[in-house]
Amino acid sequence: MNASINSSSYPQLASSSGFTLIELMVTIAVLAIIVSIAAPNISTQLANQRVKSTTATLNNALKEAKVESVIRRQVMSLTYKNSSMTPGTISITDPESSVVATYQYDTKSIISAANSKIDFKPNKTADEKIYTICDSNSVASPRQIMVSAVANITSQLGGKC
Repeated sequence: MNASINSSSYPQLASSSGFTLIELMVTIAVLAIIVSIAAPNISTQLANQRVKSTTATLNNALKEAKVESVIRRQVMSLTYKNSSMTPGTISITDPESSVVATYQYDTKSIISAANSKIDFKPNKTADEKIYTICDSNSVASPRQIMVSAVANITSQLGGKC
């Protein structure tokens, strides 16, 4: 009696184990559709994050240059240099051209302004300047940093790349 129960249940177990080829193909097709929808959004988010990061780096560098000019009681200059092969650099220098601080930002980020140099004076003034930060991915939202004549530094979303 035990032999008949065991022999009848074996074919039933073998036929119901695992997935069929059609089930696997449908699952892969659904995953492919989901990935194709999500990929462009992820790319845009990464580009926007690079712009935000570069904006924060430039903002910190500008604030440090402003503070150093007051502390040292001398004009401090800030310059930037974009590079497509190596990370971009932001440098703060004193009147003798000695580097006080250096910052780096992503190679895909682009900083633009009318002039790459700004001077902060010890009397808490600066050259008026607007920096625009963009990404090599054109779908990213650009950001701007404005430096007023009284060395106020503000940032906002906007600008043209």
